[in-house]
Amino acid sequence: MSDNQEGANEEGSQSVDATVSMQGSLALQLEQEPQGPALDGALPEGEDPKTRKRTRRKRRSRARARTISIRRLSKTELNRGRMLYPETDYWKPKMRTDCVDMERPCPYVSCKYHLYIDVHPVRGSIKVNFPDLEVWEMTETCALDVADRGGITLEEVGEIMNLTRERVRQVETAGLGKLSAMQDITRLKDYLGE
Repeated sequence: MSDNQEGANEEGSQSVDATVSMQGSLALQLEQEPQGPALDGALPEGEDPKTRKRTRRKRRSRARARTISIRRLSKTELNRGRMLYPETDYWKPKMRTDCVDMERPCPYVSCKYHLYIDVHPVRGSIKVNFPDLEVWEMTETCALDVADRGGITLEEVGEIMNLTRERVRQVETAGLGKLSAMQDITRLKDYLGE
């Protein structure tokens, strides 16, 4: 083989190596990234900033919460559930002091502060907040643990409770409104002397 052919073969093998190393998800990500002046915030040539489309936020990756309505279950389904899972009396924490030092994730899903399910007090419907996870896969299971931590953003609360940031803000506003209404009632009772 001549030196020219060896050089050509070496170049050919280098180009094959280059194509092999540019395959896969990382290579696709590198190809899609802007290069040059676009990295420092400048627009590409000929693009008007007014006509440039805004990129949307990444959608939530978690599955939405599912609600099981008791009204939609037939009597036979309700009776089957009672037979399969009879109500048993077992020890469970009744106060915060009972469960502060317990193992986490909390195994007591029936606790009203557990984040896995919510039971509507009037209708009795069950809302499974994390249908894609099992209880032992959750990072946070107790709302009281989250409250004790304090000082977290709406985004973090939304991640913990499987809600959007906007919904967390709405719940916060409603709760603050109820608290201020309760304070107004106590002021009226003090005024009337009751």
